[in-house]
Amino acid sequence: MKKRLRNKKRNRVSSTREREPKRTYRDSLFRTIFGGKDERSKRWLLSLYNALSGRNHTNIEDLEITTLEDVIYVSMKNDLSFLIHSQMCLYEHQSTVNPNMPLRGMLYFSQLYQQYIDKHKKNLYGSVLVKIPAPQFIVFYNGDAEQADTIKYRLSDAFITEDSSSKDDETYDADFEWTATVININKNHNESLSKNCEPLYHYRKFVNQVKENLSSGMSFDSAVNEAVDFAIKSDFLEGFFRENRMKILDDIYTEFDQESYDETLRNDGRIEGARENAIANAKNLILMHILTPEQIAQAVSIPLEQILALKEELTREAVATTN
Repeated sequence: MKKRLRNKKRNRVSSTREREPKRTYRDSLFRTIFGGKDERSKRWLLSLYNALSGRNHTNIEDLEITTLEDVIYVSMKNDLSFLIHSQMCLYEHQSTVNPNMPLRGMLYFSQLYQQYIDKHKKNLYGSVLVKIPAPQFIVFYNGDAEQADTIKYRLSDAFITEDSSSKDDETYDADFEWTATVININKNHNESLSKNCEPLYHYRKFVNQVKENLSSGMSFDSAVNEAVDFAIKSDFLEGFFRENRMKILDDIYTEFDQESYDETLRNDGRIEGARENAIANAKNLILMHILTPEQIAQAVSIPLEQILALKEELTREAVATTN
């Protein structure tokens, strides 16, 4: 069945000539370069971390890849995450402006920390403070809208602090913050970062070449193929473009098909796993006490009635633990 689905997708892609520009090609290529499980991708990822953090780690064994494969639904899949020493890092790529990244990041990290707690058998209900890795949440942006070099999005900007149902315009304090640091990696932005990370510099040069080709009037197919040729001639990423030309083009051209994805999930028996992840995220959000049950239901795509039931269940567990 998997083979039939892949063939179906490939046939659909190959039959679509002169495709429209697909902004997500930047996202998929970023994940392919820095999110691979091979030694070379890990070296590139470590180089990116060093450039961002001002460190000089050289041992790729220090990296523990923690990227979430299936979180709630495919649009919530994170790009890449990893643990290095006492820091939990999440790197996202965006080709569009998205002020909701703090909320998305919080949902991602709740699952990452849940995995960490389960793996290390930590007890959240005990009297001893549970130590967790410090978070680093970076969003790399190279969309077409003009943005500053660095932007700090704050979750508190999304808080509903005024009760619209109250005649007295009652306001509420929200003593909680979560941020997403957005770094612009377009041409003429954060040049020093690219110079300190050659893989990022090569990725940026490739994307910029595609943009310039499109601006000159090339079709999307021609613009991408020419940019790949340019990257091969320039020996970008240690020959990565030459070795993976067909895979790169396939990743860039392939459109995501929700129906095929859902069917693949059902055949692989992963629907139940996705549902369990959604419930785990809901429980984490309930324990944080910063969102209403209605907001949590919307965020994790679970019925409100089930969220209320989970809240009661957690309350009972907390009472039983303290008694």
